[in-house]
Amino acid sequence: MDHHGVVFKVIGDSHPGSHYLGYVKYHPDEKGDRRLFDRTYRQNSVVSKSFGILAGRPECYVYSDTLGCVITGIPREDVAVHYSCRQALAAIHEAPGAVADNPAGKDLLAITEWITANDAQGLIGVTGSFLVGCFNERSDIDLVCYGPEGYQAAQELFQQTDLIRPYDGDDLTRLYIRRAKYMEGSSFDALIKQERRKLQGLTASSGAHINCEPIRSDRDKTFARISSKEIGEISLLAKITDHAEGLTTPAVYGIKVKTILSSTIDEVDSFARRITHMRSYLGAYTGAFRSGDTVHLSGKLVHTQDGEHSGFGIELTPWTVSGSYVANLAG
Repeated sequence: MDHHGVVFKVIGDSHPGSHYLGYVKYHPDEKGDRRLFDRTYRQNSVVSKSFGILAGRPECYVYSDTLGCVITGIPREDVAVHYSCRQALAAIHEAPGAVADNPAGKDLLAITEWITANDAQGLIGVTGSFLVGCFNERSDIDLVCYGPEGYQAAQELFQQTDLIRPYDGDDLTRLYIRRAKYMEGSSFDALIKQERRKLQGLTASSGAHINCEPIRSDRDKTFARISSKEIGEISLLAKITDHAEGLTTPAVYGIKVKTILSSTIDEVDSFARRITHMRSYLGAYTGAFRSGDTVHLSGKLVHTQDGEHSGFGIELTPWTVSGSYVANLAG
């Protein structure tokens, strides 16, 4: 949270010395439906809207060398409060307070009991409205887990059907509507197939949506040396060749281009064999694809440099204002 009372969700794990990269998650607005520090707040779930929310604050616009574009962020000297997902989950378990009076909050407390009983403290955290304390009766539960150990603990948690039940039957339509707003152009069956691969479901008591985003471990330096330069926009069909680095956010998948559908650059076919990966900084595509899948990609074509290695990839940056960059299973 900055000194203006704006709450940012931090994105990725590579930040310039001047800013923490992220987007506006909650901001003071009299038309909002959240309460925080005796003020009315509005929730924002569309990353690119941050540009408009922060229109009067140019200091929050920053070029990311890692992503190769201008994005939003919070100047480091403007940070007033840092919310830790891990510490927040432990604090809720120790002192539930108002969380215990919230329907989804009661489910969250049952989950924290399981986490404590199974020695998973520090491996799983809570984010979203329960992190900052602006939850209401319609709030979901948003969890994060850290590294391979956290991913394993979260997988075990989501198998506890007395706490979390998987999406099934009529609830699948609810899940499709929830995701289709952001993943346009995907058929029902294809979208549900990729969504089933994620850590998500409905809480057993209140039926609230719950999901867990796997985050890279603190010691993971995969993106420490990467820089990118935007070349243009591209749409194509590709085969997933490697999903090992796609199970955590930021997600990277190895790809092999099958067909280029459209592009803003000339002679794009000359790039086809040299495009080797796709990358996403939001959890929407983390864990969604597996090796052998054919995927329809629409994103930025970027040249990436990682130490002495360079190549081309597709960047699914959410900071685009021209439209949504998407990745959908093709069939």
